[in-house]
Amino acid sequence: MENNRRDFIKKTAVAALGVSLTGKVNAMSASSYNNIIGANDRINVAIAGLGRRLQAFKQPIGLKESNVKLLYLCDVMESQRLKALDGFGKYIDYKPTLENDIRNVLDDKNVDVLINATPDHWHTPGSIMAMKAGKHVYVEKPCSHNMYENEQLVKAAKHYNKVVQMGNQQRSSGHTIEIIKEIHNGIIGKPYKAVAFYNNARGQVPLQKSAPVPDGLDWDLWQGPAPRRDYTSETWNYNWHWYGWNYGTAEAGNNATHELDVARWALQVDFPQHVYVEAEKRQFLDDGWEMYDDMEATFKFSENKTIKWDGKSRNSYSTYGGGRGTIIYGTEGSVFVDRGKYMLYDRRGKLIKEYNSASKEAGTALGGGGDTSTKHVQNLFDTIRGKSKLTAPIDDASKSMAMVHYANIAYRINAGYDIDDKTGMMFNREAMKLWSRTYEPGWEPTI
Repeated sequence: MENNRRDFIKKTAVAALGVSLTGKVNAMSASSYNNIIGANDRINVAIAGLGRRLQAFKQPIGLKESNVKLLYLCDVMESQRLKALDGFGKYIDYKPTLENDIRNVLDDKNVDVLINATPDHWHTPGSIMAMKAGKHVYVEKPCSHNMYENEQLVKAAKHYNKVVQMGNQQRSSGHTIEIIKEIHNGIIGKPYKAVAFYNNARGQVPLQKSAPVPDGLDWDLWQGPAPRRDYTSETWNYNWHWYGWNYGTAEAGNNATHELDVARWALQVDFPQHVYVEAEKRQFLDDGWEMYDDMEATFKFSENKTIKWDGKSRNSYSTYGGGRGTIIYGTEGSVFVDRGKYMLYDRRGKLIKEYNSASKEAGTALGGGGDTSTKHVQNLFDTIRGKSKLTAPIDDASKSMAMVHYANIAYRINAGYDIDDKTGMMFNREAMKLWSRTYEPGWEPTI
């Protein structure tokens, strides 16, 4: 029975990839489909990384119509595993196995899908490990830590023929899908510019100090692909985002990923031709935050299209009327869209239409989750079964991810530069030195 189930999932996943590539609709009716599913249709899931994004996965796993079983909760911190088990008790009536080491999870052939919600430096290496082990992958944003990983992740998905979705969940937002379709149909004329924004009031970050490894933490495994170093206080629990470039991708990777993706989607562009940033650390100058907390990035594309990113991590002045969102300008009007609504304006700035969805997707709060995240995860499950196609396939999502890397690299080398918009390669020697990173020997993400 188990082999039959896995064969069924494998065959329907291959069919789903065919739908995605050809655009053809699966001709099987819902009634015919329901006749052959059942236990064979159940998808076995493991989650690696049980931190603040865990809330986003409880509902899609717990819903009866998802027809999934959670086999593993995996994290390198014991307290996270126990907390996650308790939290899932409200959504499922069985107990998944708790595991410290992701490698043990991936060795289990019963696991069909890995939800990879680990820290940034683990996203690509862990996802490629999963694909090598025969798993489909839902990888949280940012899907990669650097451009080399971006390339490898896309190649691995094709090589292993796996369904891979990034956690840019607004691609599954109903009202966003609706207004982007209208933009593509010419409702604001020709779109030529988008402004993506995010602002927050993050506070001071402690200075790193040598400290004992916290009880229950496997520090060596937490570092994983990153070069080994002694533990410093405050590192493992979220502040790794701001402590240099070994683990995180700064606020651009943490949040710009979402709105830059919506902007690129609306403008129907791929790689940019040029990037320029103005970025600096401007708040709490003596604290432990080690990169910019304020960034304005400009991306120039072919056909005179432009995307701007305005990110303020620690100054929450509401420049654009919200904490996060995207504004798209066209020759005949403009659109404001965020996670809860869209507003359509004519060229004179008159409000033509406002649509407030019932979405409860989290905005700037830590962790988050909500109905859009649920739809996004379910979209992965449906695609594996051959009932849908991905709203954020990794070969497209990686292009939005590349914009994050281009902005971070421009900040790190203190220079703008040109980009080959066909290949994504950077025409700058200093920039290309940051194409990849130094890995702990034996942990390089290779296919």
